[in-house]
Amino acid sequence: MQNKLTNNSLRPTFLNRVLKDLVKNKYIYLMALPVVIWYVVFAYVPMYGLTMAFQDFSPRQGYFASPFVGFKHFESFFNSTYFFRLLKNTFLISFYDILLGFPAPIILAILINEIQSKSYKKIVQTVSYIPHFISVVIICGILTRFTSSNGLFNDIIALFGGERSDLFTRSELFRSLFIGSGIWQGVGFGTIIYLAAISGIDVELYNASKIDGASKLKQIMYITIPSLLPTIMILLILRIGSLMSVGYEKIMLLYNPSIYETADVISTFVFRKGILDANYSYSAAIGLFNSIINFMLLMLANWFSRKTTDNSLW
Repeated sequence: MQNKLTNNSLRPTFLNRVLKDLVKNKYIYLMALPVVIWYVVFAYVPMYGLTMAFQDFSPRQGYFASPFVGFKHFESFFNSTYFFRLLKNTFLISFYDILLGFPAPIILAILINEIQSKSYKKIVQTVSYIPHFISVVIICGILTRFTSSNGLFNDIIALFGGERSDLFTRSELFRSLFIGSGIWQGVGFGTIIYLAAISGIDVELYNASKIDGASKLKQIMYITIPSLLPTIMILLILRIGSLMSVGYEKIMLLYNPSIYETADVISTFVFRKGILDANYSYSAAIGLFNSIINFMLLMLANWFSRKTTDNSLW
């Protein structure tokens, strides 16, 4: 009884603190309001649509009248001949992207930070940022032109005695071309957050290391990288949390039936089944399965990071 009375006595105090904070920081809350509304409308409200993964959904009948079928669509996907191929392709593309693409902006940020000339540093940053702002349609058009049998890449191959071929019809080259172009497009823009973190490092640490005779390489190894570690780990956890999410837009613009064996991923399969075949329940079940896997990977990565580096999302 006493505990209940105590809890009840705390409620007005908590409410007063919330109201006081809202009044004090009203402009901050107003700036955050559009973001909150966006997430509610586009991220939380549509979650009700996941019910169709357990139904034979029909747009005419709607959510409430469509028959409930339980895990039928999940079982159908797990027993599909495409199941292991989709998992393999999605995992490998995302894994190689983390392995090769994740360290790239870190390395580039460190190199840019070591440039002494401010004007040259700005030029390098601007040039490296530009590809990020080019439309993915244009990027895919450039790649298609360059990799065609008469394109630039084949001109270089022919120069060294190789045979010309349409590179995007060779399934063994798709992952390399896809990941390589992605790194080129995003590496510059990805340096922004690391350059901001580097700018927050205490200059006295570098000055003290110079007095002790530390070279530039040792300063990077023992000052810059350890100082960046919290930022690196947070971004790595978030990236692992989307390991099984490979966007379908770029792949859809690049691939063709001859390279489905290595190019077809979960998102493109969902697009074909959901949009082209109008099999909404089946595609929703696949998407839900993919989200659950990503959630489990996020939890595991966060737990492992907290145990090993004391850095985590929560």
